Amino acid sequence: MIEARHLRVLRAVAATGSFSAAGRALGCTQPAVSQQMKALESSVGTPLLVRSGRETRLTQAGEALVRHAAGILAGLTAAEEEVAAIAGLRAGRVRLVSFPSGSSTLVPTALAALRADHPGTRVSLEEAEPPRSVEMLREGDCDIALAFRYEGAPGAEEGEWADLVVRPLLTDRLVGLVPRGHRLARTPSIGIGELAAESWIAGCPRCRGQLVRVCESAGFTPRIDFATDDYPAVVGLVGAGLGVAVLPELAIESVRPKGVRMVTVEPVVRREIVALTLPDLAQVPTVAATLDRLAGAAAR
Repeated sequence: MIEARHLRVLRAVAATGSFSAAGRALGCTQPAVSQQMKALESSVGTPLLVRSGRETRLTQAGEALVRHAAGILAGLTAAEEEVAAIAGLRAGRVRLVSFPSGSSTLVPTALAALRADHPGTRVSLEEAEPPRSVEMLREGDCDIALAFRYEGAPGAEEGEWADLVVRPLLTDRLVGLVPRGHRLARTPSIGIGELAAESWIAGCPRCRGQLVRVCESAGFTPRIDFATDDYPAVVGLVGAGLGVAVLPELAIESVRPKGVRMVTVEPVVRREIVALTLPDLAQVPTVAATLDRLAGAAAR
C-alpha cells in the first residue's frame, strides 16, 4: 500500500535532487528520508531512485509515480478538508498563488472577507506569474492560482486550462503610460504605432511577449530598454522620462502613478483574469469559499 507521506517525500527528493536537501525542505533528517524511500520501494516492489555518489535520480517507475503523485495528494487533501468540514471542524487551509497586481488589489479584499466569515481558515500567499502559477497548481504546490491570459494570444484557446476549474473574475484592459511632459500626454487616445520611435519599459515575460506582438501587428518592433516585473518600477521609469509603457489597469490601481499620464491605446488589448483550481479541490469548502470571495472582490 502506498502511503501519502511517502509520496510527499518522493516528490521532495525528485524536486531537490538529494535526500539531505529533501530532509531540509520537509523539516526532517536525511536518515528519515532514506527510511521512508526504502519503505515506499518495498511497497511498490521496484526501485524508484538511483543513487550515484551525491546524485539521486528517478528510475522510470519513480518518474511515473511522481507524475501521478500531485493528483493523488490533491485528492487526499480534498478528502481530508471535506471530512473535516462535515465533522464540524471550523478550520481549513488554502494555499493561494497570485501574480503581483492581483496580490495587491483582489487578494487583500478577498482574504479580509474570508477571515471575517471564516476566522478559522488559514490562507498562505505566494507570488508567481502565469504560466508558472498554473504549473504550481497542477504539481500540487497550491490550491488556487490567480492567473491571466491575453485575448487572442497564442495559448489562449479554451484547451489551455481544460483540465482545471476556471472561475472568471474580470477583464482587464491595457492602458498606455507616458511621461507627464510627453508630446502625447494630453491626447485622450493614441494608436500604438505613434509610439514606434519611443524607448519602452516592459513588464513580466508574458506581458512583454504580448507587447511585442501588438507592436509588430502595428508595423514596428519596440525598442525595450528596461524590463522589470515590478510595476511601481515601471511607473517610476516612465515618470523619470526614460520611456513609455503599457500596463494593465489592475496594476495601475496598486501604485501611485507620479509624473505620468495614462492614455487610451488602440488597438484595445485586454486580458482575462481568472481563479483556477483542480476539480477535486473545487469541492473543498475552504477553497470554494475563497473562490467566492475572489469573485466578490473582482465585482467591486
